[in-house]
Amino acid sequence: MTVSLYYRQDGPDALVACALEEMLLLYHRPSGQTHMVISPVPEILGELTAGPLAAGEIVDRLAQRYELGARDQAVGAVEAHLAEMTALGLVRAA
Repeated sequence: MTVSLYYRQDGPDALVACALEEMLLLYHRPSGQTHMVISPVPEILGELTAGPLAAGEIVDRLAQRYELGARDQAVGAVEAHLAEMTALGLVRAA
C-alpha cells in the first residue's frame, strides 16, 4: 500500500510573485529568498492555494486544463517538483 504525501504552502502572504515573460519570480518572505521558476511550478503552487493536496490530486486538477500525458508519468513529475519545492522551502509536507 502506497501512502500519499500531502503538501501545502505556508499561507497566502508567504509568497510574492512577479511575472517576467515566461518566468515567475517568487519572493519567499519567511526565508527572504527569491526564486526564479517556470511552468509547471506556478501551476502546482496555484493548486495548493486550495489547501493540502497529494501529487495525484494536483495532477487530476491540472489535467482538467492541460494535456499532461500519461497519468503515472505526470504524477512522478509533479512529485519530483514537489520534492524540489520542499527543499527550497516553497511548500512543505502537510
